[in-house]
Amino acid sequence: MQIEAQALKSGFIKPSKTLLTLVGRAMGEFQMLREGDRVLLGLSGGKDSLSLLHILHHYQKVSPIKFEFGAITVDPMAGDFDPSPMIPYLNGLGVDYHYMREPIMEMANEHMGKKSYCAFCSRIKRGVIYSVARQHNYNVIALAQHLDDLAESFLMSAFHGGRLKTMKAHYVNDDKDLRVIRPLVYARERQTRDFAVNNQLPVIPDSCPACFSMPTQRQHMKELLAGEEASNKTLFKSLLTTLKPLMAEGSPQ
Repeated sequence: MQIEAQALKSGFIKPSKTLLTLVGRAMGEFQMLREGDRVLLGLSGGKDSLSLLHILHHYQKVSPIKFEFGAITVDPMAGDFDPSPMIPYLNGLGVDYHYMREPIMEMANEHMGKKSYCAFCSRIKRGVIYSVARQHNYNVIALAQHLDDLAESFLMSAFHGGRLKTMKAHYVNDDKDLRVIRPLVYARERQTRDFAVNNQLPVIPDSCPACFSMPTQRQHMKELLAGEEASNKTLFKSLLTTLKPLMAEGSPQ
């Protein structure tokens, strides 16, 4: 109930100029938005997707490109993780919202081992998001991965897969009926964290028991990057130069 009152009272919040500039540059360089787009935001309730919610609203007001947007949350019904407070929050903001409950942990326990739960969960969530987008005539999916996420994915692919690869900034799905965009690819995680904290956004704690049951490769890469950045303040500037060609639609899969 506290979150509902906050949503009704505060409304949308304008992000910092720096965050808006980085997102605007990414959207422009990768041509993420087109006239008449209907964008569906994947909203986990974390700091990144909540930040992107407010960023999209800002650009909807000021961009010369007219677009609509809504949001979707896929509740994996896992342990104590409960994103349901997003329902009153989004209702208070007046956003077209879709809240989908899927017993992903139960499905994973039946079909696979725990070590690959996160990848399984991601695939199921993506399928649900695509299905809802098609049902409600959205043609663009917006995801909230930022530069730190892309750097971690790059290292994981290089170290464990032997490939130069990271997440795409903007691409068309295999069925060629939906575009996927990541407007935060030039933004740092600390920037979305600061925005969420400074504006008291109702962040849902990530408490999935499967994710915390063992150390992950991604967490190891995050710690590795943090250690390197402590002695190399331009690390992510260099990484962005390295990663940018890999973000494009035509780069190797």
